[in-house]
Amino acid sequence: MANESVAEITEVVKKDSIKKKKEIPTDAEIDSIKQKLDSELKKSFVPIPASARKKILEEVEKEARDTTATKEKDDITFNFGGMTRLDTFTDYVKEYPNSKMDVALDSLGFEKNFTNRFLFTRAKTLYSFTEDEDSRDKFFSQILSSGSISLFILLPFFTLFLKFFYIRRKFGYVDHLIFVFHVQTVFFMLFAIFFLLKLFGLKPELWIFTILFLLYLLIAMKKFYQQGYIKTFFKFILLNISYSIVATIGIIFVFLISFALF
Repeated sequence: MANESVAEITEVVKKDSIKKKKEIPTDAEIDSIKQKLDSELKKSFVPIPASARKKILEEVEKEARDTTATKEKDDITFNFGGMTRLDTFTDYVKEYPNSKMDVALDSLGFEKNFTNRFLFTRAKTLYSFTEDEDSRDKFFSQILSSGSISLFILLPFFTLFLKFFYIRRKFGYVDHLIFVFHVQTVFFMLFAIFFLLKLFGLKPELWIFTILFLLYLLIAMKKFYQQGYIKTFFKFILLNISYSIVATIGIIFVFLISFALF
């Protein structure tokens, strides 16, 4: 009889869960469901052991959290306009994730050329991002790794901007480059401190480190180039705008290359 009572109560909870399946339960709602169920189990005509009640509650919580994880995962979608080949391949991979490339291209009526094969593999990669958190983490780690290298590649551009803005000063390209290396060293030091603090469980604010770096850059430009505060500040603004434009292009380029090679 105890088993029958447990089965009846569990069935009621499952029916209630089905009604709410389309919604994402919060932690508070899950706790409320657990408390309500525990109360009903205690009121059962046939006494239910504490160990059995605990097991039932754990199963209910697990099912609720699995529903939450599934719902959150389904929210990750990619769309490139709805009419591109990549959209077509992405929709196909989502519906038939285990389909082989040649079979998929035949089914969709596309030629088996390099472009279509490449786009299909990228569609597979996009699908892996929606299904596998480890895959997303690896991709972003690859972007960070490539980004640190691209920062050094962009240094000559930063140096050229300095040479242009201080064209009347008697500094050669190497002088500007040495200054840029010093600035970049400070940037990486602040970057390292920020991640070390995160590693030790602290929550450093990124905007604080950004302001610290920009203040250092402004003071360094004033000290190194020996110009007034107004001129230095004006060139500081122009330098950051110019470099931001080039850096944005570089970030897009790094993202595309990383995605193509992942």
